[in-house]
Amino acid sequence: MPSSVPPHEAIERAAALLEGADGLLIAAGAGIGVDSGLPDFRGTAGFWRAYPALAQRRLPFHEVACPDTFDADPRLAWGFYGHRLDLYRRTRPHHGFALLRALGERMAHGSFVFTSNVDGQFQQAGFDGDRIAECHGSIHHLQCTRPCCDAIWPADGFVPQVDSTQCLLTSALPYCPRCGALARPNILMFGDSAWIDARTGQQCKRLDAWRRKLGRLAVIELGAGMAIPSVRRCAEAQGVPVIRVNPREAQVDDGVSLAMEALAGMQALAKAAGLS
Repeated sequence: MPSSVPPHEAIERAAALLEGADGLLIAAGAGIGVDSGLPDFRGTAGFWRAYPALAQRRLPFHEVACPDTFDADPRLAWGFYGHRLDLYRRTRPHHGFALLRALGERMAHGSFVFTSNVDGQFQQAGFDGDRIAECHGSIHHLQCTRPCCDAIWPADGFVPQVDSTQCLLTSALPYCPRCGALARPNILMFGDSAWIDARTGQQCKRLDAWRRKLGRLAVIELGAGMAIPSVRRCAEAQGVPVIRVNPREAQVDDGVSLAMEALAGMQALAKAAGLS
């Protein structure tokens, strides 16, 4: 839809796409968490604003968020991921998540989430864990760095303490309970050949099975950029118009473009759909 379409008209068209749908696919990138206070690491400057200790060392995101860092400097690697784990545990999802849930609950087959986010915000917001596909894994689960086997286990017992001035883990490192090697998050990193994708694979199988049940699907995509287009590709591959909510990269070939932050977009859409 051309960007010249008035916002109120675009919102009404988006609401019309939701009307009569029997299932809602929620495709979400990092931008959905900005209204909850989470960083989206947009560009090197955005990453360094979130982690000034790494800015001083001129370390870009892709050099920290990679398996090699766990080998070369495990306390730095876990300083970064440990800080994120603690941040995500403490962050409460904004009201837009509840509005998404409410939209899905009105449909016969409910909703399913496909997200590149590793933060677990949808689970915290009350979405069914069996209706979430995390294509890049989850920081709330661990695996062996070697890896010695395909085991993935919850990170619940790991409580990281981090010196934020240096971005270094100061508490005990986590280890694989099977072989004793260093443990790492079960997240797909840059240049990662050791990521265990079994958990994500099962999630995607459940998504495919759910999708096959539907007669008329609606898709809302929120906060998904083009730099790593996993979420956009999933949304666009469904063969139906996409409601794209994005403040900077909202243009869509087939669907409705809402150049808004996630929370504002959901509030407007929920109102047009009769939820508020």
